[in-house]
Amino acid sequence: MTSSLLMPRGRVRTRDADSGGATGSTAPTRILDWQHPDVSSLLRHLDMPTDTQDASDACRTAALRQAHRWIATAVRPVYSVQDERPVSQVLRRRRGSCSQRLAVLEAVARATGVATRVRGLLVDGSFWYPRFPRTHGLVPHQVVLAWPEFHIGDLPRNGRPTAPWLTVSELFGGLDELNEASDGGFTNTGPETLFEALSRTAIDWDGATVCPATGPSCDLSAYVRTDLGHFDSRDALFARHGQTLCGTARLLAEPFMSRRSAGA
Repeated sequence: MTSSLLMPRGRVRTRDADSGGATGSTAPTRILDWQHPDVSSLLRHLDMPTDTQDASDACRTAALRQAHRWIATAVRPVYSVQDERPVSQVLRRRRGSCSQRLAVLEAVARATGVATRVRGLLVDGSFWYPRFPRTHGLVPHQVVLAWPEFHIGDLPRNGRPTAPWLTVSELFGGLDELNEASDGGFTNTGPETLFEALSRTAIDWDGATVCPATGPSCDLSAYVRTDLGHFDSRDALFARHGQTLCGTARLLAEPFMSRRSAGA
């Protein structure tokens, strides 16, 4: 059984009527502080251009894939509960949660001229049960998840309802393509996190992919309790709906959780 004891009180998380009109941006935000020297240093390390406006869509996508691979290797996955931590701090620490590592990828995109936005999802806490087999009672009953999208101007539709927005789920290929090439869906166990998994298998929050009848499913739609819609940035999502845990719970949990490796 999940818990609501550590979640913010009095906050109603429902989809707003205007939540579908997010246009995204390349502007820096408090979380996506891509103008910080630590982010600039990362761009130089990856030898990435600071503006890809004239680059082909294939080059933009390849650059984001390169950044993802670097983040997956260089930023250690942990269970941090501070979703609003600035990207520059995540890079300095060299460790971060799935949410924080996705924010690093968004910051890289914005720094190279690719606009981003996020889709807000309320995911059932039972999705994380395999990570905490003995402490289900401490798992929040719902988790606020910011799922990024990247504006790729000439992105072919090919069945993509969000075109010209490329969801991070499809950064390494279409969902059906990833599903056919993978050796199983995401199990949410072991050292692999959502961040790593999206490069090898379909991460489908909408149930639009035909998944194998046996083995781990790529269809995660059963865990989605509410689709909160799209927001111009993860800053805007958290400003409207708050972080998963209340401030006191984050303060107490962060020192321990932020050093615990995912899968440990």
